[in-house]
Amino acid sequence: MKPMKKPYVICHMMTAVDGRIDCAMTEQLPGVQEYYSTLDSLAAPSRVSGRVTAQLEMASPGIFEPQDAALGHESFSRNADADGYEIVIDTRGTLLWDEPDTSERPLLIVTSERVSRDYIAYLDGLHISWIACGKGRVDLARACEILASAFGVERMAVVGGGHINAAFLAAGLLDEVSVLIGAGIDGRGGMAAMFDGLPMNQPLTQLHLESVKPFESGAVWLRYTVRN
Repeated sequence: MKPMKKPYVICHMMTAVDGRIDCAMTEQLPGVQEYYSTLDSLAAPSRVSGRVTAQLEMASPGIFEPQDAALGHESFSRNADADGYEIVIDTRGTLLWDEPDTSERPLLIVTSERVSRDYIAYLDGLHISWIACGKGRVDLARACEILASAFGVERMAVVGGGHINAAFLAAGLLDEVSVLIGAGIDGRGGMAAMFDGLPMNQPLTQLHLESVKPFESGAVWLRYTVRN
């Protein structure tokens, strides 16, 4: 079988010592100033976020209310050319965006085929690139193939939250895990972890330690390759 063409995928996160990733908490951790410098050093110009993270940090207030039928088939549109994209996984197509998208790292929205036709028209009207693949949920493996072949994405960093990180892990798409551990403990019950929400029968994923870098803040940067 011919190997799947896909980008090199790195999951990069900052966590407390107990693996928790709540944004309001990590912003208080000693070493938070190292997060973006370590991310930039990964040379992954495309970044991937889940819907919840994107809604908190990037999208406009409100939710798109569809009035049209589902798209119902795989498709994509490359509405912007760039060296890297801000990729958002938004299964049903609900997030709203400022107009027009003229950022250095333009948006690229990935939905399932259940996305409404009018949401696709909405993205096209904002010159936002998109991929629709997967019947009930986003087919991440197929999305990675399209990102590589149609958008030229060679390296990308998955930057949360915990459920989208776990989805890439479960799909066997992660090549590397990069974690900046801040010098602090969260400890609150019910807070998301770096990889979260997988079923109890999910097998252990083994990693190989590639490097360790401590910072004066007390933070430690660990890089692992994934043993798929």
